[in-house]
Amino acid sequence: MNIIIIEDEFRAAKSLQTIIAELKPESKITGIYDSIETSVEFLSKGIKPDLIFMDIHLSDGLSFEIFKQVEITCPVIFCTAFDHYMLDAFKSKGVDYVLKPFSREDIAEALRKVDELKKFFQKNELPELEALFQKITQPQIPSKSSFLVFKNQKYTTISTENIAYFFIHNEITHLMTFDKQQFQLTQTLGQISEQVSQKQFFRVNRQYIVNFTAIKEMEHYFQRKILVKLIIETPDQLLINKEKSPTFFAWLEDR
Repeated sequence: MNIIIIEDEFRAAKSLQTIIAELKPESKITGIYDSIETSVEFLSKGIKPDLIFMDIHLSDGLSFEIFKQVEITCPVIFCTAFDHYMLDAFKSKGVDYVLKPFSREDIAEALRKVDELKKFFQKNELPELEALFQKITQPQIPSKSSFLVFKNQKYTTISTENIAYFFIHNEITHLMTFDKQQFQLTQTLGQISEQVSQKQFFRVNRQYIVNFTAIKEMEHYFQRKILVKLIIETPDQLLINKEKSPTFFAWLEDR
């Protein structure tokens, strides 16, 4: 892991360097910069670190100016003596906000958060946190409680809680109930994924969305995939790739 430190206090920078070397001996400090100007100059060269420790008050201004001049795609741990910049920090890819004077335990906890986040993302990049904040504050649309279906020249509604899974067969979307009734739908799986409860349903792959209640067991499969078995038989094997499996297990535990 390549790490850079942006800090204009000599003692704080050296302390960080020492603690990081102890906690992450396999990592490499590729540079220590004490201003917006020198930081932008380095980052403008196209060199992309895996992690940045960044003070907020630098000798030539607030470090948030750096984000306006260069693109930063790696996580940032802010270390500062001021606590009133916290929201701005998290909008700027901040994964932790450590107050000075920091301890070895503070830095260890911040690094632990970075390691945990990397398990949930395929790349060592964080999503746009500002977009996430906007999504969180938007009014939540209630999940669908039923789906209208047509079969045998009749319309009827199927309660969402009675649906074991949704799936695609011959390019047509279907639902399967817990009593093994199958119905066609006009919606795509993408549309259904946005309409049902994210806590109750999970899209395991491009062909299937499953109900938590329908899951019987899971087991390891070839190429580090996960094989999911339901209490209701499915036309195909339900396989989750290795990149998506951490998100799937986190969903399972979120009860």
